[in-house]
Amino acid sequence: MSKLYPGATGNWEAVIGLEVHAQVISESKLFSGSATAFGAEPNTQVSFVCSAQPGMLPVINQECVRQAVRTGLAMGCQINLRSVFDRKNYFYADLPQGYQISQFKDPIVGEGIVNIELEDGSNKDIGVERLHLEQDAGKSMHDQHPTMTYVDLNRSGVALMEIVSKPEMSTPEEAAEYFKKIRSLVRYAGTCDGNMDQGSMRADVNVSVRRPGEELGTRTETKNVNSIRYVMQVVESEIRRQIDVIEDGGRINQETRLFEVATGTTRTMRSKEEAHDYRYFPDPDLLPLEFSQQFVDDLAKDMPELSDAKKKRFISDLHITPYNAGVLVAEKESADYFEALLSATVEKSEKPTSELGSLVSNWVTGDLFGALNKLGIGITSSPVSISHAAELLSLQIDGTISGRIAKEVFENMLESGKSPEIIVEEKGLKQVSDTGEIEAMIDEILANNVDKVEEYRGGKSKLFGFFVGQVMQKTQGKANPQVVNQLLKPKLDD
Repeated sequence: MSKLYPGATGNWEAVIGLEVHAQVISESKLFSGSATAFGAEPNTQVSFVCSAQPGMLPVINQECVRQAVRTGLAMGCQINLRSVFDRKNYFYADLPQGYQISQFKDPIVGEGIVNIELEDGSNKDIGVERLHLEQDAGKSMHDQHPTMTYVDLNRSGVALMEIVSKPEMSTPEEAAEYFKKIRSLVRYAGTCDGNMDQGSMRADVNVSVRRPGEELGTRTETKNVNSIRYVMQVVESEIRRQIDVIEDGGRINQETRLFEVATGTTRTMRSKEEAHDYRYFPDPDLLPLEFSQQFVDDLAKDMPELSDAKKKRFISDLHITPYNAGVLVAEKESADYFEALLSATVEKSEKPTSELGSLVSNWVTGDLFGALNKLGIGITSSPVSISHAAELLSLQIDGTISGRIAKEVFENMLESGKSPEIIVEEKGLKQVSDTGEIEAMIDEILANNVDKVEEYRGGKSKLFGFFVGQVMQKTQGKANPQVVNQLLKPKLDD
């Protein structure tokens, strides 16, 4: 059931759709051999084709076709064995051809369903209408000269996948989760790096409002939103703005809008074009794109394990909590780090994988992620290597150090970069497991606290924690807690 938004004259519901633009991972552009590396000097990655020189003809990049099909497979969509490239005609300074080569009626990927998980634990299926390949435009730079706009054509002709959802979302959270899921799928599939800050993934956000059960309202499209948080802000802002406009007696114009980060609101950019305004027609320089089912099947065989399947495996095989599993698979790099660490820890400790899954996942999602958040870095920049992390966990598993000491060692590892074994040796942090030594300490503590011993034996069982604490204090936290408990209880119960 859709969420209702209260207005001055009654309730409203929102209808939301996203058009996600994902840059294809490919060393060259969609129809030319120009490079696609990010950060190059302006206009240094431009060929005669992507600068639209007379007589130059486009040639399809087979890798981009493979990547589009792989993305369609990751989303569980229909793969169309025949698709057509069209010319989408419009005029901007950074579009040298005067048209964009895209796909209209016959896209390379058809319908599918993407499942999202919401904060309350519920799931929702969002329909995907299509995925089509198209070339990107260049970039207009308005801040390089006081009176002129410069144009950088490095992005001109870069391959994009436009993934169009059906208008089946109704809240900012649903839109954010859908965007995150698409980003996760393309990153796991290896078809787009998802770096929104570099412009390789962005979304056009379509929003309309209506009275519950009525026909669809007029929608607006907010262009080039490049963060999940901004997608939520666009949806929230547009829902409220549209409700206010209609309730004040106005009407919503079908238009393209831009998101203002500073205010968290949208503003008018231009009136929204319809399909006929672009005068689509099949590109006469490109034959229809055709490939066999065998081509698709071969790509399907090589597909990696995706986030949903990985999460299920973590829960069923490794006995990890659903929450931890969700955190680990949210980013491919996090899942890769966890699996590599688990494998290294199993090798060092010689314990079964199923026994260590929970311990390793708790450490990654707790201690490691907490430290990385404080440092403001991602897991790929972690100052703690997988081998050092496995060494730390193995020391804890075999009883060399306690869990509390392990946290102290970890903090030292972050600062010094030293291995945990060296830190434990240098600081004398090895756990005391010698039963004779611990028993002598217990006897001394009991002798010095006769009154509390009597209270414990009189029924105050909570004092057991006091005695454990005394032993740990006396050993500076180095006593093996399991050994302490085993020796202490019989003496107190005597």
